Amino acid sequence: MNNSQQRGTTGRSQVRRAELIAIGRKLFADTSYDALSMDDIAKHAGVAKGLIYYYFKSKRGYYLAIVEDSVAELVARAAGESELPNAQRVRTTIDGYLYYAEHHQAAYRTIVTGGVGSDSEVLAIRDAVREELIATIAEGAYGHREIPPIARLALVGWLAGVEGSTLDWIGPAEAPAQVPAQACGETPGEAPDETAGRPSAQPLAETPAQTPAQPPAQTPAEPPAQTLEHGLTQAQDGGGPGASGHRGHPDRAEFGALLVRTLRATLTVIEEFAPECPAPPVPEEDPVPVTGSP
Repeated sequence: MNNSQQRGTTGRSQVRRAELIAIGRKLFADTSYDALSMDDIAKHAGVAKGLIYYYFKSKRGYYLAIVEDSVAELVARAAGESELPNAQRVRTTIDGYLYYAEHHQAAYRTIVTGGVGSDSEVLAIRDAVREELIATIAEGAYGHREIPPIARLALVGWLAGVEGSTLDWIGPAEAPAQVPAQACGETPGEAPDETAGRPSAQPLAETPAQTPAQPPAQTPAEPPAQTLEHGLTQAQDGGGPGASGHRGHPDRAEFGALLVRTLRATLTVIEEFAPECPAPPVPEEDPVPVTGSP
């Protein structure tokens, strides 16, 4: 158990810890580990720095807790329903994997790429999730998690392709526009820029190009004392309607069908090298068809 998990066992503390982790997912995905200070994190979350130390002890502990939380959610989503037939469970696993990547894009990038501030413990967490996903695929295909080394190597190769193509499918991360702004001239004590990354309304005197029709009075900047819930709203993962709109890429169903076909081909090859691992039968009802023969 991570040391930070020992703190905050009450219901309210667990909620507060989960909120901090949700904010951290976005921060560490968009900004380099070294560029973020605990002061930056606390200011963006709208909490006292001591609260983050209380739950996570250090910045590294905070980062590890974020990675572990993201990994647990991805594995749970990909595991699917164990009572389904093997072939159907494989499809469910892939769909769950893609659902997570599509709706938690920042967290997915952190898991797959190792995030920022990588060290041996972070890399071990990343490798552990890959092993768990391979075991989940094996259980779905064969009904058991233990497979011969040659079969494991084939699934490792397939999963590496899935990770790369999924990263391309969800598209690149948006350029950082919040925390780095403070490091480039924001005066300490100023309120965080709540409109970073989207069009902002500035006082009329500062925007002479505006038309007279615009109202001269603007809402003053929000004071530094923000609620944690406000920071959480800004830091939600994902962004936009989903990955399918990225450069005309297919939707999740079609992309999932493609991955199922490539996995099916991989399982067929595994059977050639390891007859004790027969490929599951092709279900009568296939997902969204992909061009070419099934």
